[in-house]
Amino acid sequence: MTFSRVVRAELRKLTTTKMPWGFLAVLVAISAITASTVVWGTDADGTKGFISTAADQRSLVAFAANAMVIAGLFGAIAVAREYGHGTVIPTFLISPHRQRAVLAQLVAVGVGGAVLGLVGTALTVIGVTIALQTTEFAFMVSFGGVVSVLAAASFTGMAGAVLGAGIGMMVRNTGGAVTGAVVVLIIAPPLIVQLISGASMWIPSALAVTLSGIQPEAAGVESQAGTPAALLVLAAWAAVPAVIGLLSVQRRDVV
Repeated sequence: MTFSRVVRAELRKLTTTKMPWGFLAVLVAISAITASTVVWGTDADGTKGFISTAADQRSLVAFAANAMVIAGLFGAIAVAREYGHGTVIPTFLISPHRQRAVLAQLVAVGVGGAVLGLVGTALTVIGVTIALQTTEFAFMVSFGGVVSVLAAASFTGMAGAVLGAGIGMMVRNTGGAVTGAVVVLIIAPPLIVQLISGASMWIPSALAVTLSGIQPEAAGVESQAGTPAALLVLAAWAAVPAVIGLLSVQRRDVV
């Protein structure tokens, strides 16, 4: 079986279960919460200064950091459940070269994560645009700004999904994979910042903010990594667990 056919088979497995619908519901809920914040939220003085400028609104609709976490959980669950349910066995029987099968799985999961990031951002932008009609402010983010946050969320969604998939390959248990993804993406970064001076700009959430084009003052930080560096480092965050997961699949029994 060719690599492209294996990828298509993996995509079919992802899209013919109820899991994507569950994640879509999460995206809808997040966009609804963000829109509700615009409608009913105020600053300490009772004004809506948090949506008064284009930079503030761009920061509000930027979904890249959320996309990486959500897609990370998506990737971890998608891969780990295959080992739990035994559905990975037919995959390796059809494509005996495990490396190619695993790479196809990573590609499919990465595409799924990118779609989650894109859809999550689009829903958030739509929700905020509608909610702004109840305020004195219009939607001020430029077309280029919207494209930037969409692209950033797509990339971080892809990276998060690949990262989660790598953890799923290593752990092979859905609960453990989800826990591992939460540790890597949510719990560990703040600890790394506390332990290593200057690490704050290199954790996933900070890199996602950089890729979204949010300026340091709007992000509440003193400095940011450059966009090329952010792309490379975020790719490394995804690649390390994915490579370890690939090696573990090659060296261990399927079940």
